[in-house]
Amino acid sequence: MSEYLDLVMFAALMGAILLGFPVSFSIAGVAIVFAYLGWAMGAMDITLMGATGQRVFGLISNQVLIAIPLFVLMGAVLEKSRIAEELLDTMGRLFGQLCGGLGISVVLVGALLAASTGIVGATVVAMGMIALPTMLRSGYDPRVASGIVCTAGTLGQIIPPSTLLIILADVMSNAYQQAQYEQGKFSVEALSVGQFFAAAIVPGLMLVLLYLVYILFRGLIRPGDMPPATLDTPRPDRREVVSAIVPPVLLIIAVLGAILGGVATPTEAASVGAIGALLMAGIRTGTNPKIILGGAAALIALGVLAGVFPVRLQRSDLGAASLTAGGFYILLAIIGAAAILAALRGTLRTRTLHAAVDSTLTMTAMIFATILAAGMFSLVFIGLGGEERVAHILGNMPGGPMGALLFCMAFVFVLGFFLDFVEISVIVLPLIAPPLIIMGHDPIWLGVLLAINLQTSFLTPPFGFSLFYLRGAAPPEVTTGQIYAGVAPFIGLQIVGISLVWLLPQLATWLPGAIF
Repeated sequence: MSEYLDLVMFAALMGAILLGFPVSFSIAGVAIVFAYLGWAMGAMDITLMGATGQRVFGLISNQVLIAIPLFVLMGAVLEKSRIAEELLDTMGRLFGQLCGGLGISVVLVGALLAASTGIVGATVVAMGMIALPTMLRSGYDPRVASGIVCTAGTLGQIIPPSTLLIILADVMSNAYQQAQYEQGKFSVEALSVGQFFAAAIVPGLMLVLLYLVYILFRGLIRPGDMPPATLDTPRPDRREVVSAIVPPVLLIIAVLGAILGGVATPTEAASVGAIGALLMAGIRTGTNPKIILGGAAALIALGVLAGVFPVRLQRSDLGAASLTAGGFYILLAIIGAAAILAALRGTLRTRTLHAAVDSTLTMTAMIFATILAAGMFSLVFIGLGGEERVAHILGNMPGGPMGALLFCMAFVFVLGFFLDFVEISVIVLPLIAPPLIIMGHDPIWLGVLLAINLQTSFLTPPFGFSLFYLRGAAPPEVTTGQIYAGVAPFIGLQIVGISLVWLLPQLATWLPGAIF
């Protein structure tokens, strides 16, 4: 019995989660029970648990993961200030008169919100409350409408910046370094979040294209499922379209451009995104637009000029040009700070910031509690011999490296029916990624395949999170069965997307190779 304790431990974890216990407590509780059980049965050295403190310290001092709360705050501010709602309304009126036009607008808005917020729950709930009733009033089949809303909302997991890619980058970088150590390489290379962001852009846009092609094709062969909208409001003029689309696009360019251009680390770029979202929310809450736009221009100019002509004011040998530039930079910083304070005042007055910070705290606490508990779980699992078992299973899989990868992808896909992406990322991937990398699989390509697979976990019944989010936001006439049926074709499209990246690795490896 003791030699199979690692497998029993994994089964116990699945059972605890399915019983409905809070995830982080389930993971930590199962780990503690099986640590003492393994010690009592002589299958584990209990002193291994002494490494828990080091793992906790490693997590809270991890510079990469600091980006998560900042990106979550950026998305929460955009959602609570109703910027996402305005974008959805404008795009719906722009494409609504086409057959399947509302579906197209939902997918395009989902892609834009994914690249500017990266939060699946906020996007699905916003579109479920705004777009879904409009689609149903226009005569859309409830299954089709539900499937489009659910799927478009999950784009926040694959299109950067996303919390999934940040966690995945950290896990895959550690796995890559571990694989290099096991291969006898002690001058190891690390992988960055920027590389994974770059790698996910083309596959993410490819998925958007697959969704749009499917909607257009279905609209042609079954127009009754997605009739043109009979909107009471007129089509938006050019000014409305520009005012709705340009601010999120500028925010995307500022955040991703800073990371991919090597100007800022993901954490620094996340802070840029949070400040940009705050300034955009300031305009929405009635702050003078001239103050906000002037401050934004000053901050952008400060970032560009300080990069081109840096000044170190603490030095004693500065010339007149450097002193003049330093004074100008201070002036730009004051103008930017004034705009930030004005935006803060507006968002605090309307309590927009209160709601955004509360949402950020809840989601960040959930993610980090799960990662902490998973660190404890993986320690016990390794102590019970689970790591060697996984390596043995993959090493003896028929079909060699490709057979092992196919097994792992199928295993992760099935786990997605029951577990959240955070749990799979921090419990399962550290066990399967090092053996797969040792077998010769490119870690960047492997990471993107897993990211699309984990994105699918949001859509797979019975525990797909997007399904739960939409169930809470959808009108009562939309049944749970209709939501499940609606996502089925899109799960098929996800599998097509995984297959394309599998067969054409350049889709994931070309852009990071060109930039980095």
